[in-house]
Amino acid sequence: MRKLIHFAIAGGIGFLVDAGILSALLALTPLGPFLARLVAIAFAMAATWAFNRSFTFDRSGRSLAAEGFRYGSVGVTAALVNYGLYSALLLSLPALQPLAAMVIASIASMIFSFFGYSRFVFRAE
Repeated sequence: MRKLIHFAIAGGIGFLVDAGILSALLALTPLGPFLARLVAIAFAMAATWAFNRSFTFDRSGRSLAAEGFRYGSVGVTAALVNYGLYSALLLSLPALQPLAAMVIASIASMIFSFFGYSRFVFRAE
């Protein structure tokens, strides 16, 4: 249960980073909602890796590079699921606000992320 709570906290941190950067980029740059979201996801992924590695999961015993590669693999896959759903929502529901689409897509990819990180990244060798 502790892992799930910490994972939810990491997700909350990632969500705040994602939403904050997405909002800032939409307000301050000419980037549209699609490119801005790619940048925001990258920053959110870095923030969640740092938290998950320190507080959520036990260290895997792998090298930092191997663990980082595995984390990145799961994270990129989850991000593709997240971004795909985000894009599909915006394209199929044009009146939907980008932040609302982000919330829905983020929740959907969270389950995949938890199992990927707990079973593939941070599981002891």
